[in-house]
Amino acid sequence: MTRYKMVIEYDGTDFCGWQKQDDGVSVQGELEKALSVFAHEDVNIAGAGRTDAGVHAYGQVASFDLKDDLDPFKMRESFNALVRPKAISVLSVEKVSDDFHARFSAMERQYIYKILNRQAPAALDRNRVWHIMQPLDVDAMKQAAQLLLGKHDFSTFRSSECQAKSPVKTLDELTITRRGEYIFFFVRARSFLHHQVRNMVGSLVMVGQGKWTVEDFHRAFEACDRTKGGMTAPACGLYFNSVKYAGSEG
Repeated sequence: MTRYKMVIEYDGTDFCGWQKQDDGVSVQGELEKALSVFAHEDVNIAGAGRTDAGVHAYGQVASFDLKDDLDPFKMRESFNALVRPKAISVLSVEKVSDDFHARFSAMERQYIYKILNRQAPAALDRNRVWHIMQPLDVDAMKQAAQLLLGKHDFSTFRSSECQAKSPVKTLDELTITRRGEYIFFFVRARSFLHHQVRNMVGSLVMVGQGKWTVEDFHRAFEACDRTKGGMTAPACGLYFNSVKYAGSEG
């Protein structure tokens, strides 16, 4: 058996998410169908992160095993031909050691969240940003975001459907940057709770809108109770950006 690693970009708008499901079109499902045609065998692909419906990816990473030793370049080209016209692009394929696993070998995952902050709606970025018409106070959001850094109980930002054993996570970065009409959230951690990034962004936006003070945000966070938290940001603004592994990045 030969193990392979691939990096994938996709627009999540028309997918039910990364994970294969019985009642929807998934990114994992489309890639596994393409691989079965190319390799003439049924293969299970493991992803570094399970993005929800509508969430996009610049650098999702996946791994899989094949009986045959195949050329990575030809595999990439075949993948992209077979998944067309779905909004999926395989950026690279490479052979890796048998102990590599896209999910379990990951040292760090990075997400980006995008907000378009202007009166006029998005045309070119439709389904790819959260459009907010009201001006946002980025400085207040930055101040609140600093409270989240480090190791904490993130129950306030945890989905009721989350299957993680513990709500305690370590957040390594949450940087907020305004670039013209766009506001970007850069978030890094080894792992995340279900909907954690979207729930954090939604609560920070409430600070930016003046609905909450930084103190209100802090009290909600310390309550460790999802019902005390803010809204869940739309999936369309979230991007799985990259994965870091020991000695390299995905």
